[in-house]
Amino acid sequence: MTTDSREKIINDAFSEKVDIHKNDVVEAVTSIISDLDSGSLRVATKANGQWETHSFIKQAILIYFRLQKNEVISAGDLQFFDKVPLKKWKGTEGVRVVPHALVRFGAHVAKGAILMPSYVNIGAYVGEGTMVDTWATVGSCAQVGSQVHLSGGVGIGGVLEPVQASPVIIEDHVFVGSRCVVVEGIIVEEGAVLGAGVVLTSSTKILDVTGPEVVSHQGRIPKNAVVIPGSLPKKFPAGEFGVPCALIIGTRTSKTDKKTSLTQALRDYNVSV
Repeated sequence: MTTDSREKIINDAFSEKVDIHKNDVVEAVTSIISDLDSGSLRVATKANGQWETHSFIKQAILIYFRLQKNEVISAGDLQFFDKVPLKKWKGTEGVRVVPHALVRFGAHVAKGAILMPSYVNIGAYVGEGTMVDTWATVGSCAQVGSQVHLSGGVGIGGVLEPVQASPVIIEDHVFVGSRCVVVEGIIVEEGAVLGAGVVLTSSTKILDVTGPEVVSHQGRIPKNAVVIPGSLPKKFPAGEFGVPCALIIGTRTSKTDKKTSLTQALRDYNVSV
């Protein structure tokens, strides 16, 4: 079954033109989830410098939820009750999986990645050599590149619906500091460094304060940017208060190119990691 034929089948089933229980629909859905699991298919891909979201894959995940039935899932002494099984590790994937790192079937974790006790949801992609640190979460369909470090407690949001919405994308060689939250389809471009506690949503103002005048961005952190939490004054009926924003305070230098020295990019600007 080709990708084009699977896309048509999924589109027809999602729009309720055909019954989702038809054999060809079940086959298409099952094969898509398996391909997501193996990494041969991704919810979003980059071509000519632009990310494209493949809506039919998200549709397939949503149909998969409807086809599956809740059942007891056992992992040693642990038990769960859910529709989606856990990823089954063979030990040949080249991934270090520390207890209690959980990955749902339909998510891909590439060779060389390290999963500390963490969670990776269905449809997500974690690239080669990436560290998902303790209690970090990678939401459904989020795309995390290679040689990324997601520090402790980081929350990378999932975006399943609406199906045309772009997932959160963390490109290669990005450092995400402790307790950062990145949601609602934000793109963090290659080499960027987020200081501890940065919160990025689709409405967060991202302000480059490195020059004589502020330059505003939204929805995207530029390549190699060094970012810290900030606040902006905003007037409300009850008075003026600070609302969160993100401040670009500099760019990574040549000495911070290696993953092991990413934290130095923050120390260069006297910022906590």
